[in-house]
Amino acid sequence: MAQPPAAAPPPAAAPFVFPPDAAFTWHSESDEPAPTRLSPVDDRLRADNALQRVRRGEFLRYTGDFHNAKQLLGALGRRLERPWQARSPLEAFRAERRARQLEHSTLSRIVVALDRDYRLELARAPDVSEACRQVWGKPTTDFTAVPLKQLLGMLGAAEWRRKGLAVPGLKGLLHPHYGVYLPTRTDYVELLAAVPDVNGQRVFDVGTGTGVLSFLLLQRGAASALATDCDSRAVACARENAERLGLAQRFQVMEADLFPAGKADLVVCNPPWIPEPPKNRVDRAVFDEDSQFLRRFLEGLPAALTPGGEGLLILSDLAVLLGLRPPGWLEEQFARCGLKVVWRKSTPARHSKAKDKADPLHAARSREVTTLYGLVPAGR
Repeated sequence: MAQPPAAAPPPAAAPFVFPPDAAFTWHSESDEPAPTRLSPVDDRLRADNALQRVRRGEFLRYTGDFHNAKQLLGALGRRLERPWQARSPLEAFRAERRARQLEHSTLSRIVVALDRDYRLELARAPDVSEACRQVWGKPTTDFTAVPLKQLLGMLGAAEWRRKGLAVPGLKGLLHPHYGVYLPTRTDYVELLAAVPDVNGQRVFDVGTGTGVLSFLLLQRGAASALATDCDSRAVACARENAERLGLAQRFQVMEADLFPAGKADLVVCNPPWIPEPPKNRVDRAVFDEDSQFLRRFLEGLPAALTPGGEGLLILSDLAVLLGLRPPGWLEEQFARCGLKVVWRKSTPARHSKAKDKADPLHAARSREVTTLYGLVPAGR
C-alpha cells in the first residue's frame, strides 16, 4: 500500500531587517562598553579583511548566512597567534591567558542582531529565542546585539540545560544554566564520598554554583542545606535544580558574598582555584584575584561552625604547579586563620586536559591533584 507523501517542512522565517542607526540593547559577558556603531557585513567578507577591521576597533554586524558566520569565526580564530614554546609552567600560563584574551577580544567583535522576539537577522538561523530568554529574560527593546561567539555559547548551554548532566553519586540529573560552572570535572564531586556520616547535619554551601555539593550531601542524609553565591544566575540555577531533584523542602539558596547568618555543622566550599583576576563574569568560577575569596572563606570559617562542626574545603593544587602560589601557602593560611586539618582525601586529575599532551599547560595539568580538607578550629 502506498504511503502518503511526507509533509513538507515549514518554510523558514524571512530574516528581519535591522534599521541603520537603530537603538539596541547590548549584551556582553565582559565589562567592555557597548559599541557606538555596528558596521554591516555579509557573506562576501573574507577572514583576512575581517581581522584587519576588528583590529582597527570595528564591530562587524553579520547579516548573511548563519553557517557562514560560524565559519568566519573559526577562520578568524585560526589566524590568531598561538602561544610560543614556554620555558616554565608559569610562562606557559601567562602566554595562554594572553592568547585567550586576544581570542575573546577579537572574536567578540563579530556581532549579530536580534529583534523583539529574539529572532536572528541571519539566513538559515536556528531558533535562539528560548536560549536568550533563559539568560536575559523578556526583551525590553526592539533590537538586541550580542557577540556571535557568546550566542553560540548560550545555545550550547541551553542544550545542556535541556538534556541534563549525570554527576557521579547524584540521584537524578543536574540541569546547569548558562554562566554557571559546569561540573564536568567529577574528581572534586567524588571526593565528597569520603566525608563521614552526614546524617542530620546542617550544611552551609559557600559559592554553590549549580548546588551539586549540597544535593549530594542532602541525598546522603544531611538535614538541610543553606547555600550562597554572589551570582544571581547561580542562585536561580541551584534553586531550579533543587526543585527538579525533589530537595526544595530542605534546600535554600540566597545571593550573598560568602557566609549566611548563623552556624552550621558542615560548611563546604569549592572555591575558584586560580589566584588571578577574572576577565569576565563567567571567569569568576575559576579565577580568584589574589586568593581573596579563599582567604576570606578561611578567615570566616571558625565563626560559621557549630561546636563540633567541620569545614570541608575542596581545592586543586594547580596554582602551585603553575607557580602562582608557593608550596606551603595553603598550610600557612590554615595556621593564620586558626584552623587545623583533621583529615584529608586526595585524587589525581582525570579530566581531559590532564591527558592532552597538546595542551600548553599539560606539564602542570598532568600532575594536578585535588584535595578535600577536613578543617576544625585549631583549639579544639
